[in-house]
Amino acid sequence: MPELPEVETVRMGLLPAMEGAVIARAEVNRPDLRWPLPERMAERLTGARVARLRRRSKYILADLSSGETLLMHLGMSGRILISGDPLGQFLHDHPAPEKHDHVVFHMDNGTRVTFNDPRRFGAMALMPTEGAEAHPLLAALGPEPLGNHFHEAHLVAALKGRGMPVKSALLDQKIVAGLGNIYVCEALFRGGIHPARKAGRIGKARVAALVPLIRTTLEEAIRAGGSSLKDYRRADGELGYFQHSFDVYGREGLPCRREGCDGTVRRIVQSGRSSFYCPACQR
Repeated sequence: MPELPEVETVRMGLLPAMEGAVIARAEVNRPDLRWPLPERMAERLTGARVARLRRRSKYILADLSSGETLLMHLGMSGRILISGDPLGQFLHDHPAPEKHDHVVFHMDNGTRVTFNDPRRFGAMALMPTEGAEAHPLLAALGPEPLGNHFHEAHLVAALKGRGMPVKSALLDQKIVAGLGNIYVCEALFRGGIHPARKAGRIGKARVAALVPLIRTTLEEAIRAGGSSLKDYRRADGELGYFQHSFDVYGREGLPCRREGCDGTVRRIVQSGRSSFYCPACQR
C-alpha cells in the first residue's frame, strides 16, 4: 500500500492540474470502491473549484468551492493519473478509457484526472470542509511526521511504558500518521534499533533521535518520487525510485550497507508484515 511519500508525491503531481481549476465534469463509473461512493457524487463535484489540495496521513484531501472536501485513498492498487495537461507538464495525451477507470475528473483546463483501481481497495468520501478533521477517518490520527507537532517530546511520551514492539508502535496511526512498513524499517535501521525491541524499553535519547531520522527518511523518499513496488505510479505515470536506496527493506540475505558492519540483512514477520533489519547493528 502506498505510504506517506508516495501519497505526497501524487498530491504534488496533482497540484498544477487540479488546484485552482474547476471540475467541469465528474464521471463516476461504479457505485462503490472499498465502500459505497457518496450519493450524487458526480453531481456534487461537477462545477466545483478545487480551492486547496492537501494531504493528511495517507489521504489526499481536495477542499472545494462548494464547501465540501473530497477525500481520496489509493488503497492497495489505486492510481491517480493525469493526461492532456495544456501546460505541457505531463507527457501523456488522453488515453483510451480502461476497464478500471472508476472515477474521472474532466478539469476546465483540459486536464483529465483518472482514478484507476483494479482491486477496488481505494476509497473516496465527501464531507463538509468545516470540521473535516473530525471525520471518523481523520479524527483519531496522530501528528504528521513532517509537521511541527511531531517532535521528540511527543514520541518519548507516546512510547513510554509500551510493551509492544517498536515497529508496531510506529505503525500505529494514533502515534504518528502516515508511516508504513517500508519507511519504519528504514528509519529503525538508521537509528540502530531492532524492530522487535519493546517500545517502552528504549532509552529516551534513542527514541528522541528517531524523530529527525524518520523525517529525513521520508523527505529523501519524497524527493525520489516515492518507492515503486507493485502497482504504484506517480501522477504523471512514471515510477518512483527510492526503492533503489533501501538499506534493509526487501534486502533479506544481502550484506548490510552500513560502513564497517559485516552483518547480513534478515527478515522476521511481525503482525503479518515483513520486517527487515541488520542483527549486527540494530539492537
